[in-house]
Amino acid sequence: MEDSKKRSVVKAISWRTTGTIDTMIISLLVTGSLTAALSIGVLELITKTILYYYHERAWNKIKYGKIDKSLEYQI
Repeated sequence: MEDSKKRSVVKAISWRTTGTIDTMIISLLVTGSLTAALSIGVLELITKTILYYYHERAWNKIKYGKIDKSLEYQI
């Protein structure tokens, strides 16, 4: 089975939103600057969403660890 491209995009956005909030909090704690934290977070959100999408699509082509559930119950 294979994830659709749309599903990969939604997963990438969902994961990066979570990761970006974490990055912004850490950046704020380290720098003490809300402006710096937001700048780092926005740049990180854009670059890592794109990287994650292509990473996800590459892994989608690899069969390692995938189980075809439709064959599981056949005799």
